[in-house]
Amino acid sequence: MASNVTFSSGPAARRGLENPGRVRTPWITGSVRTPDRVVPVVSTRLSRKDAWGGVKVRWNIGRDQYSVLPGLYAAGAPGAESPVLVSANYKLSFDTLRGNLQGIDAWILVLDTKGINVWCAAGKGTFGTRELEQRITGVRLDQVVSHRTLILPQLGAPGVSAPEVKKATGWTVKYGPVRAEDIRAYLANGQKKDDTMRKVRFSLTDRMAVAPVALAQAWPLLLGILAASALFGLPFSAGFVARLLQFLLPLAGGVLVAVFGFPALLPYLPFRAFALKGAVLGIVWGAASAFLVGASVAAGASLVLLVSPIVAFIAMNFTGSSTFTSQPGAALEVRRGIIPMAASVAAGIVLAVLARIFAL
Repeated sequence: MASNVTFSSGPAARRGLENPGRVRTPWITGSVRTPDRVVPVVSTRLSRKDAWGGVKVRWNIGRDQYSVLPGLYAAGAPGAESPVLVSANYKLSFDTLRGNLQGIDAWILVLDTKGINVWCAAGKGTFGTRELEQRITGVRLDQVVSHRTLILPQLGAPGVSAPEVKKATGWTVKYGPVRAEDIRAYLANGQKKDDTMRKVRFSLTDRMAVAPVALAQAWPLLLGILAASALFGLPFSAGFVARLLQFLLPLAGGVLVAVFGFPALLPYLPFRAFALKGAVLGIVWGAASAFLVGASVAAGASLVLLVSPIVAFIAMNFTGSSTFTSQPGAALEVRRGIIPMAASVAAGIVLAVLARIFAL
């Protein structure tokens, strides 16, 4: 049973708790000395630097390094009876949790999810049974608290087998609310969830939050489209710019439609598969843009054949951001969709060349 927990604060208490070789951790405000170790205390108020880090990572800046050290942390002034909340070591997930713990005394057990959020890590297996078991043992959690209950986020359930954890470690796994903002009410209600806490919501705000990352990741595709448009516009003679734009605007616009239009329209597009939803949106945009740039029938058909797989591919990638899908389902969709997409691109290129040569 844990006892004699001692708290310290200030720079001296933080010394040795920084992450070597990485950015400093000003969100560590002190330390807790448990019977056999020193545990860092984290701030529950997010700073402007934390907020700016969240903005940058949503634009895919420093995404691969946006993580915290796995291990045990403290929020407030937890003791032997305080709850143990489990999180991923993706800093955005970690910040979301600690930012909702103001006024709450709790322990935070951070798993090594390779810098991936809880839901994705559960699908990949890094927020998983073995990692949880090893982390419980590694931090000697039984020496910190007197109870044997862990509270995991509900979206981590696909990766963790509660019976196996119980059998291997003696710890009971409880799945808390979907959203960290409900942690306070969940704890106040005796660690019981109501229907609102169980419901997985994927609102417009949630869907659009991942659009900047998708746009940042699409720059190689946009460069390829620009290069292809320049080739399509050759030779460098009168009409070059017009020919370039006739190709560039529909295809580059297709990328923007996929990045911003698809998540916004996701619930309203037909079909269940994201690739098919994207293909429908791509066909609509391809036809509309061909009309707007004054393309011929053949050139317009080639644009539809080229735009629809672009939108479908980006939409298919969106399965990794949506709670509407599962990892096996996403993998199946990729296997089924990649060949038709490639065939559509090939057909579009051939038709575009023929339309240009014969001025169809």
